[in-house]
Amino acid sequence: MSADPAGHGVRWLGRAATLGVLFAAELVGLALLYQFLADIECARTDAQGTCDFLRSLVTRALVVLAVLTLLIRSRPGSFAGFLASCEGHANRPARIIHVCGLVLMLVPLVMGWGGELSLVFQAALVPWGIGAALAIAGGLLWLAPWSAWKDLLWTHSHSSLPILAIAAVVPDIAYRVLPIWDWQAMTTVTFSAVAGFLQMVSDTVEIYPEDYVIGLGEFFVSVAPQCSGVEGFALVTAFVAFYAFIFRADIRMGRFFLVILPLGLLLSWLLNVLRISVLILIGAYVSPEVAVNGFHSYAGWLLFTLLAFGLVTFVQSVAWLHRAGTRPVGSPVRSDAAAAMILPFFVFMVAGTLVSALFAVPGLGAPLVAVALGLALLVFLPALRAMTWRTDLPSLGAGLVVGVLWVVLAPGADPALAEALALMSPGVLAVWAMARVAGTVIFVPIVEELFFRGYVLARLDGPQLWRRGAAIAVSSLAFAALHGRWLEAGLAGMVFALVMLRRGRVADAVWAHVVANAVVAGAAIAQQDWSLI
Repeated sequence: MSADPAGHGVRWLGRAATLGVLFAAELVGLALLYQFLADIECARTDAQGTCDFLRSLVTRALVVLAVLTLLIRSRPGSFAGFLASCEGHANRPARIIHVCGLVLMLVPLVMGWGGELSLVFQAALVPWGIGAALAIAGGLLWLAPWSAWKDLLWTHSHSSLPILAIAAVVPDIAYRVLPIWDWQAMTTVTFSAVAGFLQMVSDTVEIYPEDYVIGLGEFFVSVAPQCSGVEGFALVTAFVAFYAFIFRADIRMGRFFLVILPLGLLLSWLLNVLRISVLILIGAYVSPEVAVNGFHSYAGWLLFTLLAFGLVTFVQSVAWLHRAGTRPVGSPVRSDAAAAMILPFFVFMVAGTLVSALFAVPGLGAPLVAVALGLALLVFLPALRAMTWRTDLPSLGAGLVVGVLWVVLAPGADPALAEALALMSPGVLAVWAMARVAGTVIFVPIVEELFFRGYVLARLDGPQLWRRGAAIAVSSLAFAALHGRWLEAGLAGMVFALVMLRRGRVADAVWAHVVANAVVAGAAIAQQDWSLI
């Protein structure tokens, strides 16, 4: 294993990716704080139009980000120049401005503390608006100088800014074209699909088709026309149109629209059915508040983001959709070893944070984390394929010892998780268990070992004995901090570090971790104690 597994890519990924993850975490944190700590009903404010606009900012930001990603992908030269400008850039005043902006955006929470923010909404707009402007401006200048942003956005006959401006109003366009779709027919089809899905996992579903009401236990939802999936249809149609325009010189238009648009619409509708079904399951078996104030508010745009990213990945991997000689060779980031070691771990942390915020018992959200990790690893499949994955018996034996000791030293079962799982129907429990085992045995070992051993340990390691000792200690302590059982996790981290250093192969640590988690998962299934993992 090379001490610099990432090469030149580490420098820009280390800074740009870290700041990107920081800004994303700030956005998620603000959204969650306002969702759970502020009581805002736009209809009861004295500025309903402004309130509705603010609620749409997350969706607008996601659409703009998706289109910006397409622009970057279509103009790799401009993006490379932008990254070169980011490297070594330092702007302390911009950092201070950004932090001050964040503080101002939190002021409205204090103004409405313990009451309803709707009543002081007009006054709260002042600090919120100023804070948002400062946070955005400071964040952009913290990441890169103004000249770099100008070169990135004002290129190719000045086309970038108009395209991004149109992307920002896509939600408004989508709302205006909704009448094109037959709302009632779509509502009926969506309602029937949700009912069919829920009946597969529970035999206590209550259905009232005349009112489009469906629920489990004491939790019911009304599938309104707005929930039928037509908004997703409009967003997907707009996104596909953006892609076709930006890559118009590369793709075969007829094939593209005959395949990608129907595929996108179908997947959008299926994801909407899944979203409503999971909303009902969370409301019935986890928490109505989490379902309404958490999952319902954020699942839609998260799923749209995943769908947009998936469509782009699919299009750019199918040569049949491209003109001869124009198919992208492959994203340098997807083939970058350092990116594969760092970014899936960031996805892991963000997913874990969201699950902890949205679920009263975080363990119930393990399947969502597993899906996020699986998708993150799929993105970096080219880089993972380039690694050596052969292992040997000593590595597997070390993993076996770690797994057995983890089970033997385990504390008692988690009563909260056991109680929550007991409320699930057999079908839901089976799906949850399969996802939990897959995440524990396959995805988590790969993500954690690539980061803690493949990146952190390898970067700190050196020929001197003190450097090797420090590398083992730091990587193991960081690994332990991620787990509730820090002592056992720290010892396990040391074992995995020694396994990797024995032959210099991160794959040995991954396989040891896989075996250890497989032993723990087997014990959890045998003892019906899911708190083990």
